[in-house]
Amino acid sequence: MPDGGATATIHGTFLAFDFGTKRIGVAVGNSISATAQPLITLRGEQNEQRFAAIGALIREWQPAALVVGLPGNDDGTPHELTRLCRRFAQRLKGRFDLPTILVDERYTSAAASSQLNEAGIRGIKQKPLLDQVAAQQILQAYFEEPAMGLMA
Repeated sequence: MPDGGATATIHGTFLAFDFGTKRIGVAVGNSISATAQPLITLRGEQNEQRFAAIGALIREWQPAALVVGLPGNDDGTPHELTRLCRRFAQRLKGRFDLPTILVDERYTSAAASSQLNEAGIRGIKQKPLLDQVAAQQILQAYFEEPAMGLMA
């Protein structure tokens, strides 16, 4: 898990990210209502393109903090994407000067797929939505248990 300290209480709008090398799922939520909604899936592998799109979302939503899912293996050991997600979180923090919180994202893609199945969206039709629904799951998990988040 991350090396940062526990999060302080932050109130307001949050943006959450399910980081991937090809896509980044984004969700938005509010700590007052403790609810999160899928927002968008950013595509592309070029960092400048990704961060420009994230910058536009930050200007639009004016978040109080950012949440980044941190993948890990089932036993809690680092996953192959763990290092890249930590780096992504540090870049968000550095570029946008916002509190950035890392949250364990194990099982969020499976939960997102189940949520989409329940909504009648199955198979290949899930692909454009899966990452943003996973980001929603990450943010909802943080709202339900803020102590699980650690500062990037």
